[in-house]
Amino acid sequence: MKKQHLYLLAALIGLAALSACKPAVPADAAAKPRVALVMKSLANEFFQNMAEGAKKHEAAHATDYELIVNGIKNETDLTEQVGLVEQMVAQGVQAIVIAPADSKALVPALKRAKDAGVLVVNIDNKLDADTLKQANLPVSFVGPDNREGAAKVGAALAAKLKTGDQVAILEGVPTAFNSQQRRAGFEDAMKQGGMKVVSVQSGQWEMDKANTVASSLVTEHANLKAILCANDNMALGAVAAVRAAGKTGQILIVGFDNISAIQPMIADGRVLATADQHGDQLAVFGIEKALAILKGAAQLEDKKTPVDLIAKP
Repeated sequence: MKKQHLYLLAALIGLAALSACKPAVPADAAAKPRVALVMKSLANEFFQNMAEGAKKHEAAHATDYELIVNGIKNETDLTEQVGLVEQMVAQGVQAIVIAPADSKALVPALKRAKDAGVLVVNIDNKLDADTLKQANLPVSFVGPDNREGAAKVGAALAAKLKTGDQVAILEGVPTAFNSQQRRAGFEDAMKQGGMKVVSVQSGQWEMDKANTVASSLVTEHANLKAILCANDNMALGAVAAVRAAGKTGQILIVGFDNISAIQPMIADGRVLATADQHGDQLAVFGIEKALAILKGAAQLEDKKTPVDLIAKP
């Protein structure tokens, strides 16, 4: 009888040892990383397209990773975006792919994420290099050359204007790197074409704000010939302002992003040109970069993505 007890005890100990060796979750689930996509305003069609492109990519690679998609209500809600980063870290994601609303303000939150073991990949709006250096935060940027793209759009506009013509620029959030670069690209093209930039004002990336600013510009500058908008949302606001002033066709408008709402306006001439940075693929490029780094198949280095001029043939 004592021998039977000893055999039973040995068997129970063996089973316990085997159970202890088993992973808490299936091996394939443990190896499947969770990637968070943190975007800017979901009211902007550009970021809606970005989200849809990312979801389609996840569906096609369901065994490779799990995607969490989120974004903020408007382009300037930095507190909300910081909160989203912190939520993603708390949820235990392995990587955050982020289009930051501000090039400097998000760095401390992303540094905390990195210190918690989360990989950070930057898309769309580039984080400030000096701020990253000060924070000792190495980050890959995956995105287009915004200055180059804006210069292409500006050159298309300059070809329709005359030397000395007055133009105005509607930039995005001034502290955003992509806004700064698009403004610089517009200014490069206007300088090369001999145009006179009479005003540079912020439309905060928003259609309504841009409409208000553009209405004032049209009133204040009777000889204004063009408005260069750093995104298509603002171009929509400028189109409405020019129409309300009865100057459709007299004041040319260009944008940036190639959202679907702007395409019929290019076709009928209300908007002269825009730039396509392929928003539906931009997050995908960032996600693929993050997955490659997590697998050890890529380094923390920047990747330039395409940006193309879109104009009526």
